[in-house]
Order: sequence, then C-alpha cells, then structure tokens
Amino acid sequence: MAILQIKPVQVLDAPELALYLTLRRVDEHERAGVLVAANAKVVKRLLASRFAVESALLTPAWLEKLAPLLRARPESEIPVYVAEQKVLETITGYTLHQGALAVGKIPPRPDLETLLQNSPRPLLLAAVEGIASAENLGAIVRGCAAFGAHFLIIGETCGSPYQRRAVAGSMGTLFEQPVVQVESLTATLTDLRSRGIHCLAAHPRKDAKKLSAVDLRSDCCLVFGAEGPGLTPAALAACDDMVEIPMPSHMNSLNVAAASAVFLYEATRQRG
Repeated sequence: MAILQIKPVQVLDAPELALYLTLRRVDEHERAGVLVAANAKVVKRLLASRFAVESALLTPAWLEKLAPLLRARPESEIPVYVAEQKVLETITGYTLHQGALAVGKIPPRPDLETLLQNSPRPLLLAAVEGIASAENLGAIVRGCAAFGAHFLIIGETCGSPYQRRAVAGSMGTLFEQPVVQVESLTATLTDLRSRGIHCLAAHPRKDAKKLSAVDLRSDCCLVFGAEGPGLTPAALAACDDMVEIPMPSHMNSLNVAAASAVFLYEATRQRG
C-alpha cells in the first residue's frame, strides 16, 4: 500500500514537475524511460496496471477520486502534486484540461522470442510499418487489445507507442497490450514465416485475396502499412499473401487503425 506524499503547488516551476511541462518533447520522455498519462481515463488505467508510477499531478477533486487507486499501488511512496484547474491549464500541449496527469515508468521491453514462447496457440499477431501518426499507432494498440491479438510488432520506421498521444489514443490499453519494437520488420516477418506463422499483408490490389475468403484460424500475423504509401515492397515480399477488405469501387482504403480493427475482428470471428 502506497503512502501519498501530498504536495500542494501554486505554480508549475519546480524541477520535479519538469516532465509535466514538456508534453510536446516526446523524445525527452522516452530517453528518461517514462511516459505521461494526460487524461483521467488513461491515468486510471495506469494506476491499475503493472507499470510503475512515479508521480501524479491532480486537481483537488481528482485527488479525492483517485486516492483509493493511488493508495492501492505497490510503491512505498508516491508524490502527488495538487494544483487548481487553472494552474494545470497553463501546461503547454495539454488541451483537455481534465485535471489529472501521471508519470509512469516504461517497463523493460519484451523480446520477440519471449513473447512467442509465452503466447498461447493459435497465434494472432499484428505488425505495423511506417506508422508516424501517434494517434493511429495508439488506436491500433487499442484494436489489438479489443480483439485479442497476442502482441503487436512495431517496425523500425514507426513512431514510439509510448508517446503521450499514442498512449492516449490507446486509451491506456498499452498498459496491458504487449508490444515489441524490432530493428527490422522484414527480417522479423521472414523469421515468423520460418516458424510456420502465416504473414498476411493488408494491401488492396487486384490480385489480393478477399478478407472473408482467407482462413485466419491458424497461427498468423496481420501486417499493416501507412495509409498513403502502404507497405514497402520489401515488407510485401516478406509476406505470404496480400489481403484486402472488399469495398465499393469509389473507396480504395480505410484509415489504418480502422482497417486493422476490421482484420482483427474477422480473425476473432473466425476463431469463435
């Protein structure tokens, strides 16, 4: 049970509050090994997760609501900075003004081999390439959690899933959904295929198979690229097949987060 170190603050100029004042400097946060939960729902998920909590910045009203969750944490002590709503609204880059923020520690990254060994069969994996939008990446994490993907593989050309906007886009499901960042997506896909895992590229093309006609009940990895360029030729070559969502002729694609949700839902539906 954690002891809460309640620290009222009138202005956000103390050095220990620096992480809350740099919400747009995502690289700094990742180098420090931390992430910032910047809305109330995500803060609640953080407090309920296995991620270590370093501190919280709350309005008095949110302190009252979140105190039981904070005290239930395994940390021995948690600094809790308490400020009025108008003080929190001075934070650059924080526009929701819900009155609840918290800093969590990014845990050690799992490796692919460990995740493969610990995941039940049949495997349902997702992989992404070239996703620069933090919101899209977060939404893909959320879709993976919603439809039971065992883990998400994030290629070297993607942004970090621990960016504030990605964490918010995942609605905090990042705290439960395993993700693994790899140095080479094409090499990883090649390795998966050597293990008998069917790699399917989400790629609309005339010779692509229709999603509903593809058997997704065995070990498979669904691979998604950015909306504009799609998957690179190297990634496509590393996959077994190309698969598309049937659509009217005047539509040729969906947002990548929406498309990944459709694919994952179909896999879950087939698996009952």
